[in-house]
Amino acid sequence: MGVTVLLWASAFVGIRAVADVFEPGPLSLGRLLVGALALVVLARPWRHRLPRGRTLALVVVYGVLWFGAYNVALNAGETYLDAGTAALVVNIGPILIALLAGIVLKEGFPRPLVVGMAVAFAGVVLIATSTRHDTSVQTASTTGVLLCVLAAVLYAVGALTQKPTLRPVAPAMSGWRACTIGAVVCLPFAPALVDQVGSASAGDVAWLVYLGVFPTAIGFTTWSYALRRLSAGQVASTTYLVPAVATLISWVLLGEVPAPLAFVGGALCLLGVAITRLRRRGAATS
Repeated sequence: MGVTVLLWASAFVGIRAVADVFEPGPLSLGRLLVGALALVVLARPWRHRLPRGRTLALVVVYGVLWFGAYNVALNAGETYLDAGTAALVVNIGPILIALLAGIVLKEGFPRPLVVGMAVAFAGVVLIATSTRHDTSVQTASTTGVLLCVLAAVLYAVGALTQKPTLRPVAPAMSGWRACTIGAVVCLPFAPALVDQVGSASAGDVAWLVYLGVFPTAIGFTTWSYALRRLSAGQVASTTYLVPAVATLISWVLLGEVPAPLAFVGGALCLLGVAITRLRRRGAATS
């Protein structure tokens, strides 16, 4: 999970670095194609059988939603938000996982969960409106936050959908299949990708390759490895470190630092997530 946190944090910075060169759809397709090719080496798909029935259906679902739709939504969100702020908003995903678990897995909605969700939502609202005085800029920021919230929802659904498939499916194969499915979903962006790669600099193409090999191929493999052995809540809670790491990397490489109130909003998001975990801690000590 330490590797996952570092690589996923760097992904927010990489997306932001090429946001002016690659549109959200073509960037998603390029990243997924590179990731799928890299995972051929790790997964060796010809040695594995295609899953069947419910497992295959779940693989298709999280491939479409998490690897396809999530990437497009996140890339679009980062055309409006800096890398650190985008990471802060997407990091409400663990709370959404708890919410969906309450509905789908019948775990209920204890008071810490409800209070934590309210606090985190307040943080998202604060991030969306922080230090934005010009009306047009505020609208753009709000659009970016909404897109990143959508990405967080897709992340939560994807994580919950992926979890039960990891028993019969190896982590690298899980990533390869999802990358391949996501790339198929994004194929309509292929003509635009060809045009934009042709006009991109070597540095921009290098960022695209980096996003495909490291945060996608390696990062999702280490995530799947951890998710296979731990609960979804335990694994998701580790990603609370992503915004801080992404903000640090963005500051060093891009010179981007979120507005002061965005840090407060991010702190509220993390506080809300911490509150939702109080029940687990209490249960562990009882």
